[in-house]
Amino acid sequence: MASCGKVWERSHFLGKNMFLGEYRYSLDIKKRLSIPAKFRKTLGKNPILTRGLDGCLFLYPQREWKKLSQKLGKLPLGKSDARGLQRLMLSGAMEVNLDSLGRILIPDYLKDYAALKKEVIIVGLYNHIEIWAKEKWEEYSQKVSQEIGNIAERLGELGV
Repeated sequence: MASCGKVWERSHFLGKNMFLGEYRYSLDIKKRLSIPAKFRKTLGKNPILTRGLDGCLFLYPQREWKKLSQKLGKLPLGKSDARGLQRLMLSGAMEVNLDSLGRILIPDYLKDYAALKKEVIIVGLYNHIEIWAKEKWEEYSQKVSQEIGNIAERLGELGV
């Protein structure tokens, strides 16, 4: 499919403020990761990178991070689950710089959290990007694919 260091690329970037698709990239020797060109303008120069759920990293444009962090900040401190989510996402968050070649530097603590090695999968999910270790993404994707009928049924009850 595509070249320029990408092994493959699937899907499209639709709309001004939406991330969609699945992309395979490689971390370089300096722990830098290229972000798909289609995502860079919406992402902005200084996005926020943090620990995500299910063992991946989340990358947010500043405006979307602000919305999420405000919601996290309003969670009740008396609830253990709320404190856990706040700690995971807020303490792990850092502003990263998108360099002139569209790369971000992933700090060691986040690289270790997501078990990132050489091959990385970048997934666009509407208002944010997920960064996965290739093996973890394949395992997760396969598991969800096998359960998609049940998942759709449960979410149908929520009006999705």
